[in-house]
Amino acid sequence: MSIDRIAVVGGGTMGNGIAHVAAQHGKNVRLLDVDQGALDLAMSTIGKNLDRQLKKGVIDEAARDATRARIESDTDLSGGVADVDLVVEAVPERPELKAKIFRTLDSSAPDGAILASNTSSISITEIAAHTSRPEQVIGMHFMNPVPVMKLVEVIRGLATSDETTAATVALAEELGKTPVEVNDFPGFVSNRVLMPMINEAVTALMEGVAQPEAIDTVMKLGMNHPMGPLALADLIGLDTCLNILEVLHRELGDDRYRPSPLLRKYVAAGWLGRKSGRGFHSYD
Repeated sequence: MSIDRIAVVGGGTMGNGIAHVAAQHGKNVRLLDVDQGALDLAMSTIGKNLDRQLKKGVIDEAARDATRARIESDTDLSGGVADVDLVVEAVPERPELKAKIFRTLDSSAPDGAILASNTSSISITEIAAHTSRPEQVIGMHFMNPVPVMKLVEVIRGLATSDETTAATVALAEELGKTPVEVNDFPGFVSNRVLMPMINEAVTALMEGVAQPEAIDTVMKLGMNHPMGPLALADLIGLDTCLNILEVLHRELGDDRYRPSPLLRKYVAAGWLGRKSGRGFHSYD
């Protein structure tokens, strides 16, 4: 199956990153969001990231301009997916929101189109149940920042077909990524391992074990992590971390995934990390 036309639903950090990478590798991309302001910000972010790649010598001016030209944006979800080969949903990690979007995608996208979700924790089988084509629904979990990180977790739901999986793996490779197939369990591999570590770091901070910089430095220099867990949480978004932990806690029923009270407090305060200017660290 040839995938040339891609729709990305959601203009946030992950959505604009996926659109950027797909267009950079020759795909025609339509970036969709109900909020025109979010789309404007997404297109601006893509432009800035392309300029950054140009300055670093990753791409030349012709490639930058060609990438920009391959991306269009639209607020019409139904019409925006009517002629595509694959849709990647990249909206916030809320089951009811994803269910609503997949019902719309199912009724609006071509019969042969693959419906992929960038979900980082929610069951692909559960998402697929909201469509009439569960064999064409799959998880395609990119890592943040998408233009830099190589991994894509490819998650098969209970009904996902071999053909859908093969086409998704091939697309990930076309986009310069390394696809890794995992089974449909809450959090998959990445967040089932990562989120408890971040949560424990937050609890250590709450209990006064050490300050944020000290906790991150121990993990960077002692465990050779490129980024400390609190700084990584700030990059991901504390609201996203909370949403993922709530899914893990609910679906697995294990208190080791229970979100730290301090994480809940920061999210309630609007301290969401880099995107809000303040999380466990402060940002200009």
